[in-house]
Amino acid sequence: MSAVRTVLGDVPPGRLGMCDAHDHLFFGSPRLPGQELVSVPAARAELTAFREQGGGAVVQWTPYGLGRRAADLPPLSRETGVHVVAATGLHQDVHYAEGALAALRGRLADVFVAELTDGIGASGVRAGLVKVAGGFHALDAHARWTMAAAAEAHHATGAPVAVHLELGTGALDVLDVLCGESGVPPHRVILGHLNRSPDLVVHRQAAASGCYLAFDGPSRANHATDWRMPDAVRALAEAGHGDRILLGGDTTTAAARSVDSGPGMPYLLRRVGPRLALAVGDDLVRRILTVNPARAFAVDWR
Repeated sequence: MSAVRTVLGDVPPGRLGMCDAHDHLFFGSPRLPGQELVSVPAARAELTAFREQGGGAVVQWTPYGLGRRAADLPPLSRETGVHVVAATGLHQDVHYAEGALAALRGRLADVFVAELTDGIGASGVRAGLVKVAGGFHALDAHARWTMAAAAEAHHATGAPVAVHLELGTGALDVLDVLCGESGVPPHRVILGHLNRSPDLVVHRQAAASGCYLAFDGPSRANHATDWRMPDAVRALAEAGHGDRILLGGDTTTAAARSVDSGPGMPYLLRRVGPRLALAVGDDLVRRILTVNPARAFAVDWR
């Protein structure tokens, strides 16, 4: 039976409720010094604020080596009543100190599988997806290495593979590698940041493959997100791909949290959902926030 693998265990997909399909409770990268998400009280407050807006689940895309704080996720989920899904995987190599990944050479897929089936380190918290990343309009050797390992982990476990697209680019190349070369079924692939490259033709081509398209990172006007996203979502819906769309907040810095005067997780339900409903209707927005993520993250785990 299909289930979403949360930090408190596997749950039926229908229990997720309204889902922030891509966000971060904890995250730290050398590229964002001084903006690390490390505070447990702030994470608790953010989840509480999200819950107060009707939120039911948050999928944390923070991968290996970037401060996931897996052991802190179960108590936060229990205390706030919000389902939390953790990730394994790797980000772009620029997010890691030089030499930090050397020990993973030759065993990366095994690490991903172990974190999906046995748990992340000593925490015992099992990941519910694999997160990897492409580059700007290209896939370098690091991206191909991580995607090959993600594909192996998918074939071993059934786990979905979520992909950071740099500024929303490279969607079709990623599908060529993951689905064409490595045999991952398209419906197990989630492409992130499509909002940052509002090419409606590429969006339709990607959706036609059967993959999921995540519009994540609202309130970033410099990424052409808020004011173009309704048109992009409407175009996908009119082309018959409304069941392929996901929404997320992608909070990656402390200043972006709602508890620090940023938009944060609640913004997705407080502002983005209602604005999107003006373009595509309340029913489709409800399905994008509930039915679509329930399908995207539910797996017949092996």
